[in-house]
Amino acid sequence: MEEKELSDYITAFRRNKPQFGAILTGILFLSLLFAALLPPTYRSTATILIEEQEIPPDLVRSTITTYATQRLQMISQRVMTRNNLNRIMEKFELYPDARQRLTEEEVIRRMREDITLDTISTDIIDPRTGRPSTATIAFTLSYDSGNPELAQRVVNEITSLYLEENLKTRTQRTAETADFLKKETRRMDKYVSVLEKTLADFKEKNLNSLPEQKPLNLELMDRTERELMQIDNEILSLEDRKFYLDGQLAQLKPDMPVISSDGERILSPEDRLKSLKTEYLALSSRYSDKHPDVIKARLEIDSLRMNANDTDGGLDLAKHLTGLDGELAALRKKYSENHPDVVNLKNRISVLDEELKKVQRTRTIREIGTGQPENPAYITLQTQRDGAVQDLRALRQRREELKEKRTEYENRLLQTPRVERQYLELVRDYDNATARYRELRAKAMEAEVAEELEKRRKGERFSVIEPPMLPEKPIKPNRPAIAFLGALLAVAGGLGYVLLMENMDKSVRGPKWVTASAGRPPLAVIPYFRTDEEVSDRQKMKTVAMLTGLGLVLLILTLVHWLWIPLDVLWFKSLRKMDSILS
Repeated sequence: MEEKELSDYITAFRRNKPQFGAILTGILFLSLLFAALLPPTYRSTATILIEEQEIPPDLVRSTITTYATQRLQMISQRVMTRNNLNRIMEKFELYPDARQRLTEEEVIRRMREDITLDTISTDIIDPRTGRPSTATIAFTLSYDSGNPELAQRVVNEITSLYLEENLKTRTQRTAETADFLKKETRRMDKYVSVLEKTLADFKEKNLNSLPEQKPLNLELMDRTERELMQIDNEILSLEDRKFYLDGQLAQLKPDMPVISSDGERILSPEDRLKSLKTEYLALSSRYSDKHPDVIKARLEIDSLRMNANDTDGGLDLAKHLTGLDGELAALRKKYSENHPDVVNLKNRISVLDEELKKVQRTRTIREIGTGQPENPAYITLQTQRDGAVQDLRALRQRREELKEKRTEYENRLLQTPRVERQYLELVRDYDNATARYRELRAKAMEAEVAEELEKRRKGERFSVIEPPMLPEKPIKPNRPAIAFLGALLAVAGGLGYVLLMENMDKSVRGPKWVTASAGRPPLAVIPYFRTDEEVSDRQKMKTVAMLTGLGLVLLILTLVHWLWIPLDVLWFKSLRKMDSILS
């Protein structure tokens, strides 16, 4: 079969024009009816501005540092709770049919879908980083409902909840921050007080071993050492003087010489002893040991030795001690007190000193028994010796005191490193705690100011710049779009029907079809002659089509007027559009 030309399609359209008109009218009517019967949905919207705090942040810094978008999400979660949405539904009697057919969770989900939050952002330059960024400056709250008044009232209620929740959240957060910082400040204050007491007790306990006392302890140590050396020299000098006086006393007699009545000098026991010793030596050289004179002299010598003062023995001991003291002084200049030679020499001096003291005690007892000394020279030397002994006693006592002080200073210096470590640890902890306390105190004061800022509503806040208005027209359904799509569908349906019928029709129509079927052109073509009845029916069909088209146009205009835009408004808009195009 040959391909069909455009004229064939036009002929087919004319042939099926009544069916095309019926299909077009039916689909268009159904689409218009669908657009007209869809329930309208109205949207009321409130615009809320996020205002910055009135006082510059450089003067008063807020304790809320989250971004506006983050805070909006947090507020939305708190506002869109089940309790709040149920309370709003009960208050405004929302979704009465759905609440009877659906579960509570499904109704809550539907209401959340009807509530819309959109943020309004702008491009800014971040003053901290200098980089471009996006900042949220406002947001809109919308609610969709089939009743415009109900949509306005519900979105007004939701807006109030957002404003109240924002104020409540900011006030609560600043109060919690201020309370937390106050508690931390009090806790740190107590900790600082404990450290202060610990540091004070440590200073009191280790007052003399503190690091700042080390120079003083060193100075006292040096002074004590010098004083000890001076006292040792004085002791050596006094000991030499004492030994010298002891030697002088040993050579003197405490009593004055005794003169008899005939003017002769009466010998003392000591002199008598010396004389008898000389006489005994002489007798021993002339007689034997058993001679009466020798025995008598020996007995008398033994008797005198018991009663007389043997000054020669004391003198020898004194001289020997003087020599040993000189040696000790020489060794002390070379060695320390703990050197073996010094220790041995001191022990020998101590033994000889005890023997000399025994001789002197015996002599003193005899002197007490025989009376006070009368020799002026002896008395003078004895007085000087007693003074030297007292000075030695005082110096030795002072030396022991200085040694104790030196030991104390040494212990202080030995303890200083350990005390210094502990002291520095305590000072470091105290300094860190004090710095932390000052930091917390400053933050607590800032938090108190920020809390007062929020209480007086001087901080960042939400302001309604466009309250929810009563919607004048629904946002959906888009009836013109539905009608336009219905018209396109109606035309497509009619044309589809025509094409389908033409392809399914196998009858011969016209010379071309005869030629295509027989392979030869027809001999003659007889045209189709309509009867009077067919002409009358055709005229009636035209009249019905015209009336149907007119009714359809009137229906479209009515739907446009009531469901989309009034015709007079549409007319004037069209005129203004034409004027703008022509001008």
